[in-house]
Amino acid sequence: MTQQLTPPAIMLIYDKDCPACNAYCQLVRIRQSVGELQLINAREDSAVMRELTAQGLDIDQGMVLKMADNSYYGSDAIYMLSLLSSRSGVFNRLNYHLFKSRRLAKVLYPLLRGCRNLLLKLLRKRKINNLGLHGNDRF
Repeated sequence: MTQQLTPPAIMLIYDKDCPACNAYCQLVRIRQSVGELQLINAREDSAVMRELTAQGLDIDQGMVLKMADNSYYGSDAIYMLSLLSSRSGVFNRLNYHLFKSRRLAKVLYPLLRGCRNLLLKLLRKRKINNLGLHGNDRF
């Protein structure tokens, strides 16, 4: 009898209340051979969010990609997603070409984070502030 191994789940922890973050996470596709991408809303209490908070990762400064025992944060997460992504569809091809360079991902990610912060402010949505930083919980 042949036993099929299912690829491990891969978690992407992000701010679902940010329309740009949510759109990106809904559109990104990873290759089936890599595993299943599970989207985790960082605004909901979960074991993974408690773990990231205990590690001192500020989710307002970057999304997190968890694969097995490895965590990729911010620009490293978007870089890894580009390498794991399928090349099907315009969005995924563009994602791959924009972020397949670690250097370019490090340059572009802070700009994307700044756009997120501005968008949250315009929508009058609070940051997540999982680390409880003073002044980080305002609109």
